Amino acid sequence: MLEVIFWAAVGLLLYTHVGYPLLLSALVRIRRSEGGGTAVGPPPRVSLIVAAHNEETVIAAKVANALALEYPRERLELIVASDGSTDATVARARAAGADLVLDLPWLGKVRAQDAAVERASGEILAFSDANSSWAPDALRWLVAAFADPAVGYACGRVRFTNAGGSNEEGAYWRYEMAIRALESRLAGITAGNGAIYATRRDSYIVVDPRMGHDLSFPFNMVKRGWRAVDVSAARAEEKMVPSIEGEFLRKRRMMSHAWPIVIQGGMLSPRGYGALYGLQIASHRILRYATPLLHVAALVLNVALVGRGAIYAATLAGQLALAVAAAIGGFAPRRSRLWRPARLAYYYVLVTAALAAGLWDWLRRGTPAGWEAPEGTR
Repeated sequence: MLEVIFWAAVGLLLYTHVGYPLLLSALVRIRRSEGGGTAVGPPPRVSLIVAAHNEETVIAAKVANALALEYPRERLELIVASDGSTDATVARARAAGADLVLDLPWLGKVRAQDAAVERASGEILAFSDANSSWAPDALRWLVAAFADPAVGYACGRVRFTNAGGSNEEGAYWRYEMAIRALESRLAGITAGNGAIYATRRDSYIVVDPRMGHDLSFPFNMVKRGWRAVDVSAARAEEKMVPSIEGEFLRKRRMMSHAWPIVIQGGMLSPRGYGALYGLQIASHRILRYATPLLHVAALVLNVALVGRGAIYAATLAGQLALAVAAAIGGFAPRRSRLWRPARLAYYYVLVTAALAAGLWDWLRRGTPAGWEAPEGTR
C-alpha cells in the first residue's frame, strides 16, 4: 500500500507539471477550436477601470498610458477607483485626465471595482492594475475577443520586467502562458491576471471581496455558460518583484485569497463544467495547489521504502538533489547562467511552499479584503 501511494504521489506530480501540458497539446491537435465571430458596426463603448490604493507614484503614468491607447476616444471611458487612498492618488488621477475618479473608503480592490462598474457606461468592462502599462493596440485586441458572442471573459498577457536583473518568475510565467493558450483553444482558461482583462457588462459577477477576479471569474463564467479566453495579442507590462524571496511573499498573499475560492467559492463543485473544462480545473488548479502535500507524501513514503530496492534509493536521491539544488540556489549569483538551474530549483521550492503557507494563513487568520502593493513593483 505504501508503494501504491508513493507512486501515485510521484505520478500526480509528474502529470500536473509535465503530463498535463502534453495532454493539452495532443487534444489541441485532434480537436478543432470553437468558432468565433466577426465584429460589425462601430466598436463597443469600453469602460477601463483601474482600482488603486495609495498609487500616487504611478497613477498619472497609468492614466496617460490608458488615454494613449489606439481606441476611439469617444468610445473609451477611464475610471480610477481609489480604494481608501491616503496619499495624492485621487488628485493626481484627476489632474492626469481620468474621466471619472471615485474617492472610496478602503473596502478592498474587489469592492472598489464593483463601485466603478456601477458607475460605468461601457458595454465592455476592462480592468487593469495601476502599475501596468498596456501596449497601444492592447485594448483593440482585448475587445475583439467579444466579437464571439459566447465569450464573457477575455484576459491578455502581462510581461514582467525588472531593470535590476530577472528573477525566475519570467520563466515560470512563460510556462504558465503556454498552458493557458492551450486551455483557451479547448474549453477555456482556468485563471487570469489582474493586469489586463475584460468582461461583458452582462457577464460581470459580484464576488466575495476576499476572492479576486483573477481566479474566481474564469470558472464562474464557464458555469454560467460563457467562454473565458486568452488573448495573446493583448499585451501589458508590469514591474516584477525584484527577488525570489519577495515573489514567495507575493504568492503567499495571493494564495491566501485563492484558497477560499477553491474551498468555499465553488471551484470544487463540478456543476456547470463540461467534461473537458472539469479536467482542466482538476489538472491545472486542484492538483497544482495540492503539490505541497504530494511532495511531502512522496518524500516521507520514499524514506520508508528506501530499503525495498534500488529504485527507491534512486528516487530518494532525486528528491534530495532537488532540495540541495534549491539550497544552493538561495545563495547563487542572480545573473550567472551557470547557476540558473539551482535558482530555478530554489524558485520552485519557494513557490510550492507559498501554496501551503497561503493555506495556513487563511486557516489561521482568514483573508482580508484590502491589499498593499508588493515591495519593489512600483
